[in-house]
Amino acid sequence: MDSQKSGSGSVRPRGSGWLVCLLLTTFVIGTDDFVVAGVLPEISGDLRVGEAWAGQLVTAFSVTYAVAAPALAVLMSRVPRRALVVGGLAVFALANVATAAAPTYAVLMTLRVVTALVAASITPAVFATAGRLAAPERVGRAIGTVAAGLTVSLFVGVPVGTLLGATFGWRSTFVAVAVLSALVAAAASYFLPALPSAPEISVRQKLRTLSRPAVLLCVSGTVLGASSGLMTYTYVAPLTEELTGRGGTVLALFIAVVGMAGAVGTFVGGRITDRWGADRALLATFAGLVLSSAALALTGVLGRGAAPVWLVAVLLGLWGFAAWGFNPPMNTRALRLAGAAGAEAVALNTSGMYLGIAVAGAAGGTALASHGGTGVAATAAAVGLAALLLMAASVRRYPTRAAAAPAGPAGAEAETGAGAGLLDAAP
Repeated sequence: MDSQKSGSGSVRPRGSGWLVCLLLTTFVIGTDDFVVAGVLPEISGDLRVGEAWAGQLVTAFSVTYAVAAPALAVLMSRVPRRALVVGGLAVFALANVATAAAPTYAVLMTLRVVTALVAASITPAVFATAGRLAAPERVGRAIGTVAAGLTVSLFVGVPVGTLLGATFGWRSTFVAVAVLSALVAAAASYFLPALPSAPEISVRQKLRTLSRPAVLLCVSGTVLGASSGLMTYTYVAPLTEELTGRGGTVLALFIAVVGMAGAVGTFVGGRITDRWGADRALLATFAGLVLSSAALALTGVLGRGAAPVWLVAVLLGLWGFAAWGFNPPMNTRALRLAGAAGAEAVALNTSGMYLGIAVAGAAGGTALASHGGTGVAATAAAVGLAALLLMAASVRRYPTRAAAAPAGPAGAEAETGAGAGLLDAAP
């Protein structure tokens, strides 16, 4: 593929094919993760297990990913980036072929763990690669585009996969994921430049970097932010039914609104990260998350179950925009704070997101049982407020600034901005 070198010697690819490949990589990984929920009845009937047991396939994937991602990022740091992405996608495709042929529930569970390990190896590298290949002033935009792959998978990949499963059986869904993974691997082998492995620093130095308060506070913000945002999404059906008194096709409309708003939010979140800096963009999206969640709770209190559908749709759109919009500035902040250990910081941040999803399910379920859908929105607003206050304190103590140097090995230290002094490990 065509590429050029900047003055620092880092690779700068021409065109946008490389970015599309990275977006499609997160799309296939997100689809593979979330689509199980859409084919649970088919898996349950075919393998003769209860749907509750089939649902543990989702839990196994998420827990494996959350636990393994940081360690795998460290272990894979010496592997050249293109080889890691292309080879990982090829293995991912094979794992999904094997998943489609799984004869028993136990084999299927084992293969879900395997695919989670592969996904945990690839995803942090994809985000870090976007940061290294993008021009310094477009890093947030590139990360937002890659993050959009995960968002779009929820509202495009999962419905299509669910439709395939309902029409041709659940195994066809994983065959489709395997085929798409193979196609993306082929495209990535052409469009991704031959990037070297991550900047070489010792494991001890990386662990020192990841254990610094600046990085840990960033990850803690991700846990709280994901918990606040995904709490509303997890319980969107009982929440909207309580607010409007309607479900069915209206629920489908609400989910579509959230999906479109979330996709737009990831793109816009990347753009404002480049324009405002990661810190201001992060605080702005967290503030939007708190205000929209609080507005949903207030609508539940005042609307008495008869809130206009258009009003709830608007509030859900604002919420979806903010809930997914904080991903680009958060990952950009993690990359810049961690410098040469950026991929590992993104892995740790992603683990925080999965932990937040687990917290959202538990806390939201408790709120739903005690105070209904309005209680879920109020709890999400409270958790979001905690995230906002935590990040406000964090960015005040450990600020970053827009990158002024390439995000490659030669520019790793400059990339950390005002946080560079935090990192003894940065080259």
